[in-house]
Amino acid sequence: MIRSGDDCAIAATGTRPVPIPSALGAHLARHRLAHGASGLFFGRTPETPFQPTTLANRAARAWRAAGLEPITLHEARHTFASMMIAAGINAKALSTYMGHAGVAITYDRYGHLMPGNEAEAAGLLDAYLTSAAR
Repeated sequence: MIRSGDDCAIAATGTRPVPIPSALGAHLARHRLAHGASGLFFGRTPETPFQPTTLANRAARAWRAAGLEPITLHEARHTFASMMIAAGINAKALSTYMGHAGVAITYDRYGHLMPGNEAEAAGLLDAYLTSAAR
């Protein structure tokens, strides 16, 4: 279960699908094979998916073990959103993945990272019109 942070609303069901890159998918598959098919990655039972402090401590240890400066789970959430934008994911899809109540929240939080300056917009429109004329 993915619960929302303070910058978004909880989805009606409290869960939502999120895209998983293949490298992470392989890691999750190995973990599931090693620990059983409970469907949980961080928790012990479906009733208690995880304790936030336990998860944060485990994450910090993993960052340090990898020789990296630890970031908080909320910073990891923002990193995910930033990387999705850099990869070209549209704002509506990102809004759904992040569990935002509406796309306006996504634009308010991450709009500065989204392409949209005039020169870039003109270039994109030129490319579209050129391909449509063929």
